[in-house]
Amino acid sequence: MIGACSEQPAGEPVVRTQLDGSEPAEIVAEPTPEAAPTQAAAQQSACSDKVFEGVSLTHCIADPAEHSVTTALAPSSGSNFGTIGAWAAGKNEGDIAFVVNGGMYGDDLRPIGYYVEGSDRLKELNRADGPGNFHLKPNGVFFGSGSTWRVLDTETFYRTIGDRPQFGTQSGPMLVIGGKLHPEFQDDGPSRALRNGVGIDADGKAHFVISNAPISFGKFGRFFRDELKTPNALFLDGNVSSLWDPANGRMDSRRVGPLLVVRDK
Repeated sequence: MIGACSEQPAGEPVVRTQLDGSEPAEIVAEPTPEAAPTQAAAQQSACSDKVFEGVSLTHCIADPAEHSVTTALAPSSGSNFGTIGAWAAGKNEGDIAFVVNGGMYGDDLRPIGYYVEGSDRLKELNRADGPGNFHLKPNGVFFGSGSTWRVLDTETFYRTIGDRPQFGTQSGPMLVIGGKLHPEFQDDGPSRALRNGVGIDADGKAHFVISNAPISFGKFGRFFRDELKTPNALFLDGNVSSLWDPANGRMDSRRVGPLLVVRDK
Protein backbone atom coordinates (compact mmCIF):
# COMPACT_ATOMS: atom_id res chain seq x y z
CA MET A 1 0.00 0.00 0.00
CA ILE A 2 1.19 3.47 -0.78
CA GLY A 3 1.61 6.31 1.66
CA ALA A 4 2.91 9.82 1.64
CA CYS A 5 5.75 11.21 -0.41
CA SER A 6 8.50 13.66 0.41
CA GLU A 7 9.33 14.91 3.84
CA GLN A 8 7.64 18.19 4.69
CA PRO A 9 9.93 21.10 5.49
CA ALA A 10 9.65 22.54 8.98
CA GLY A 11 7.05 25.23 9.43
CA GLU A 12 4.76 24.18 6.58
CA PRO A 13 1.91 21.97 7.81
CA VAL A 14 0.73 19.46 5.26
CA VAL A 15 -1.42 16.43 5.99
CA ARG A 16 0.24 13.22 4.91
CA THR A 17 -1.53 9.96 4.18
CA GLN A 18 -0.20 6.90 5.94
CA LEU A 19 -1.40 3.41 5.06
CA ASP A 20 -0.62 0.34 7.12
CA GLY A 21 -2.98 -2.11 5.47
CA SER A 22 -5.58 -1.90 8.21
CA GLU A 23 -6.67 1.72 8.44
CA PRO A 24 -8.57 3.56 5.67
CA ALA A 25 -6.61 6.28 3.92
CA GLU A 26 -7.47 9.86 4.63
CA ILE A 27 -8.41 11.84 1.57
CA VAL A 28 -6.22 14.91 1.39
CA ALA A 29 -7.91 18.02 0.11
CA GLU A 30 -6.02 21.08 -1.05
CA PRO A 31 -7.08 24.60 -1.96
CA THR A 32 -7.87 25.31 -5.56
CA PRO A 33 -4.98 26.69 -7.66
CA GLU A 34 -4.28 30.36 -7.12
CA ALA A 35 -4.24 32.95 -9.85
CA ALA A 36 -1.12 35.06 -10.18
CA PRO A 37 -1.58 38.82 -10.43
CA THR A 38 0.65 38.98 -13.51
CA GLN A 39 -0.17 37.26 -16.76
CA ALA A 40 1.51 37.00 -20.14
CA ALA A 41 -1.69 37.68 -22.06
CA ALA A 42 -0.19 37.30 -25.50
CA GLN A 43 1.44 33.96 -24.72
CA GLN A 44 -0.39 30.78 -25.65
CA SER A 45 -0.39 28.35 -22.78
CA ALA A 46 1.18 24.92 -23.12
CA CYS A 47 -1.28 23.72 -20.46
CA SER A 48 -4.93 22.72 -20.68
CA ASP A 49 -7.52 21.29 -18.33
CA LYS A 50 -8.69 17.70 -18.62
CA VAL A 51 -11.11 15.46 -16.76
CA PHE A 52 -10.20 11.79 -16.40
CA GLU A 53 -12.48 9.33 -14.65
CA GLY A 54 -14.14 12.21 -12.84
CA VAL A 55 -10.96 13.95 -11.63
CA SER A 56 -9.83 17.38 -12.83
CA LEU A 57 -6.26 17.48 -14.16
CA THR A 58 -4.03 20.07 -15.78
CA HIS A 59 -1.94 18.72 -18.66
CA CYS A 60 1.12 20.62 -19.93
CA ILE A 61 3.11 19.56 -22.98
CA ALA A 62 6.78 20.30 -23.60
CA ASP A 63 7.72 19.82 -27.25
CA PRO A 64 11.46 19.44 -27.98
CA ALA A 65 10.97 21.46 -31.17
CA GLU A 66 9.57 24.40 -29.22
CA HIS A 67 10.83 24.11 -25.64
CA SER A 68 13.85 23.46 -23.47
CA VAL A 69 13.83 21.81 -20.03
CA THR A 70 16.12 22.65 -17.13
CA THR A 71 16.18 21.97 -13.41
CA ALA A 72 16.36 24.55 -10.63
CA LEU A 73 16.09 24.72 -6.86
CA ALA A 74 13.58 26.89 -5.05
CA PRO A 75 15.24 29.26 -2.54
CA SER A 76 15.63 27.70 0.91
CA SER A 77 15.45 31.06 2.71
CA GLY A 78 13.94 34.50 2.33
CA SER A 79 10.38 35.61 1.69
CA ASN A 80 8.09 32.76 0.58
CA PHE A 81 11.10 30.44 0.60
CA GLY A 82 10.68 27.09 -1.10
CA THR A 83 7.97 28.24 -3.52
CA ILE A 84 7.93 28.63 -7.27
CA GLY A 85 7.08 32.29 -6.73
CA ALA A 86 10.22 32.85 -4.67
CA TRP A 87 12.31 31.31 -7.44
CA ALA A 88 10.51 33.39 -10.08
CA ALA A 89 10.97 36.72 -8.31
CA GLY A 90 12.84 39.12 -10.55
CA LYS A 91 12.96 36.73 -13.50
CA ASN A 92 11.64 37.60 -16.94
CA GLU A 93 8.56 35.46 -17.44
CA GLY A 94 8.47 36.16 -21.18
CA ASP A 95 10.18 32.91 -22.14
CA ILE A 96 8.67 30.73 -19.38
CA ALA A 97 6.19 28.20 -20.76
CA PHE A 98 5.55 26.66 -17.33
CA VAL A 99 7.28 25.47 -14.16
CA VAL A 100 6.40 22.46 -12.00
CA ASN A 101 7.84 20.94 -8.85
CA GLY A 102 10.43 18.41 -9.89
CA GLY A 103 11.03 15.70 -7.31
CA MET A 104 11.18 14.85 -3.63
CA TYR A 105 13.26 16.63 -1.04
CA GLY A 106 14.34 16.69 2.58
CA ASP A 107 13.85 19.21 5.35
CA ASP A 108 16.47 21.44 3.73
CA LEU A 109 14.41 21.54 0.49
CA ARG A 110 17.24 19.79 -1.33
CA PRO A 111 16.74 16.64 -3.46
CA ILE A 112 16.88 13.24 -1.80
CA GLY A 113 17.67 11.57 -5.12
CA TYR A 114 19.72 12.07 -8.27
CA TYR A 115 19.80 15.70 -9.34
CA VAL A 116 21.67 17.37 -12.20
CA GLU A 117 21.47 21.07 -13.02
CA GLY A 118 23.34 22.57 -15.95
CA SER A 119 25.32 19.32 -16.38
CA ASP A 120 26.50 19.62 -12.77
CA ARG A 121 25.56 16.62 -10.63
CA LEU A 122 24.57 17.95 -7.22
CA LYS A 123 23.20 14.66 -5.86
CA GLU A 124 24.18 11.10 -6.74
CA LEU A 125 21.73 8.40 -7.80
CA ASN A 126 19.87 7.04 -4.77
CA ARG A 127 19.41 3.26 -4.98
CA ALA A 128 18.80 2.72 -1.26
CA ASP A 129 15.74 1.12 0.27
CA GLY A 130 13.61 3.03 2.72
CA PRO A 131 10.13 4.24 3.63
CA GLY A 132 7.77 6.43 1.64
CA ASN A 133 6.85 6.77 -2.00
CA PHE A 134 10.36 7.63 -3.19
CA HIS A 135 11.54 4.16 -2.18
CA LEU A 136 8.58 2.28 -3.64
CA LYS A 137 10.60 0.38 -6.22
CA PRO A 138 10.87 0.77 -9.07
CA ASN A 139 11.43 4.48 -8.77
CA GLY A 140 12.97 6.42 -11.63
CA VAL A 141 14.72 9.36 -13.25
CA PHE A 142 13.53 12.06 -15.65
CA PHE A 143 16.54 13.39 -17.54
CA GLY A 144 17.73 14.78 -20.82
CA SER A 145 20.20 16.71 -22.93
CA GLY A 146 19.27 19.11 -25.69
CA SER A 147 16.05 17.97 -27.34
CA THR A 148 16.19 14.37 -26.10
CA TRP A 149 14.29 13.68 -22.88
CA ARG A 150 13.69 10.34 -21.22
CA VAL A 151 12.13 8.63 -18.22
CA LEU A 152 13.76 5.41 -17.01
CA ASP A 153 13.45 3.33 -13.89
CA THR A 154 16.42 3.79 -11.58
CA GLU A 155 18.07 0.41 -12.16
CA THR A 156 17.85 0.73 -15.95
CA PHE A 157 19.27 4.24 -15.69
CA TYR A 158 22.12 2.92 -13.54
CA ARG A 159 22.96 0.11 -15.98
CA THR A 160 22.63 1.95 -19.28
CA ILE A 161 23.32 5.67 -18.90
CA GLY A 162 27.01 6.49 -18.89
CA ASP A 163 27.09 10.12 -19.98
CA ARG A 164 25.88 12.76 -17.57
CA PRO A 165 22.76 14.52 -18.88
CA GLN A 166 22.26 18.28 -18.89
CA PHE A 167 19.40 17.91 -16.41
CA GLY A 168 18.06 15.09 -14.28
CA THR A 169 15.83 14.48 -11.29
CA GLN A 170 15.00 11.27 -9.45
CA SER A 171 11.69 10.51 -7.78
CA GLY A 172 9.34 7.64 -7.21
CA PRO A 173 7.46 5.54 -7.69
CA MET A 174 7.36 5.00 -11.42
CA LEU A 175 3.77 5.32 -12.61
CA VAL A 176 4.20 3.39 -15.87
CA ILE A 177 7.06 1.02 -16.71
CA GLY A 178 7.28 -0.37 -20.23
CA GLY A 179 3.59 0.25 -20.82
CA LYS A 180 2.47 -1.37 -17.56
CA LEU A 181 1.31 0.24 -14.34
CA HIS A 182 3.52 0.00 -11.27
CA PRO A 183 2.95 -3.49 -9.82
CA GLU A 184 2.03 -2.14 -6.37
CA PHE A 185 -0.83 0.05 -7.60
CA GLN A 186 -4.42 -0.89 -6.97
CA ASP A 187 -6.96 -0.11 -9.67
CA ASP A 188 -8.24 2.86 -7.66
CA GLY A 189 -6.74 2.56 -4.20
CA PRO A 190 -7.78 4.46 -1.08
CA SER A 191 -4.71 6.74 -0.96
CA ARG A 192 -5.84 10.01 -2.55
CA ALA A 193 -3.85 13.24 -2.79
CA LEU A 194 -2.88 15.98 -5.19
CA ARG A 195 -0.23 14.42 -7.42
CA ASN A 196 1.95 15.34 -10.36
CA GLY A 197 4.12 13.39 -12.75
CA VAL A 198 5.84 13.33 -16.13
CA GLY A 199 5.92 10.91 -19.04
CA ILE A 200 7.49 10.85 -22.51
CA ASP A 201 5.52 9.81 -25.58
CA ALA A 202 6.72 8.11 -28.76
CA ASP A 203 7.40 11.49 -30.40
CA GLY A 204 9.70 12.56 -27.56
CA LYS A 205 7.28 15.09 -26.09
CA ALA A 206 7.18 15.42 -22.30
CA HIS A 207 3.73 15.36 -20.72
CA PHE A 208 3.49 16.99 -17.31
CA VAL A 209 0.27 16.39 -15.38
CA ILE A 210 -0.90 17.82 -12.07
CA SER A 211 -4.17 16.83 -10.44
CA ASN A 212 -6.47 19.60 -9.27
CA ALA A 213 -8.21 17.26 -6.84
CA PRO A 214 -7.12 14.18 -4.86
CA ILE A 215 -6.44 11.18 -7.12
CA SER A 216 -5.30 7.60 -6.57
CA PHE A 217 -2.04 6.27 -7.95
CA GLY A 218 -3.86 3.71 -10.11
CA LYS A 219 -6.10 6.28 -11.78
CA PHE A 220 -3.20 8.71 -12.20
CA GLY A 221 -1.04 6.03 -13.83
CA ARG A 222 -3.85 5.02 -16.19
CA PHE A 223 -4.11 8.60 -17.47
CA PHE A 224 -0.46 8.46 -18.55
CA ARG A 225 -0.73 4.95 -19.97
CA ASP A 226 -4.13 5.05 -21.66
CA GLU A 227 -4.72 8.71 -22.55
CA LEU A 228 -1.22 10.10 -23.08
CA LYS A 229 0.30 6.86 -24.38
CA THR A 230 3.54 7.31 -22.45
CA PRO A 231 5.27 3.93 -22.04
CA ASN A 232 7.27 5.27 -19.08
CA ALA A 233 6.01 7.84 -16.59
CA LEU A 234 7.34 9.03 -13.24
CA PHE A 235 5.55 10.34 -10.15
CA LEU A 236 7.14 13.61 -9.05
CA ASP A 237 5.41 14.39 -5.74
CA GLY A 238 2.08 14.73 -3.99
CA ASN A 239 0.26 17.22 -1.73
CA VAL A 240 2.90 19.88 -2.49
CA SER A 241 2.43 19.51 -6.26
CA SER A 242 2.61 22.96 -7.86
CA LEU A 243 2.43 24.67 -11.24
CA TRP A 244 3.28 28.09 -12.60
CA ASP A 245 1.54 28.71 -15.91
CA PRO A 246 2.14 32.40 -16.78
CA ALA A 247 -0.14 32.42 -19.80
CA ASN A 248 -3.12 31.31 -17.72
CA GLY A 249 -2.18 33.34 -14.66
CA ARG A 250 -1.73 30.32 -12.40
CA MET A 251 0.88 30.42 -9.66
CA ASP A 252 0.59 27.76 -6.95
CA SER A 253 2.20 28.70 -3.65
CA ARG A 254 2.90 25.38 -1.96
CA ARG A 255 6.39 24.81 -0.64
CA VAL A 256 8.49 22.67 -2.96
CA GLY A 257 12.19 21.98 -3.56
CA PRO A 258 13.50 20.90 -6.98
CA LEU A 259 11.84 22.52 -9.99
CA LEU A 260 11.47 21.64 -13.65
CA VAL A 261 11.54 24.76 -15.80
CA VAL A 262 10.14 24.62 -19.34
CA ARG A 263 11.10 27.58 -21.53
CA ASP A 264 10.12 28.62 -25.04
CA LYS A 265 12.99 28.40 -27.48
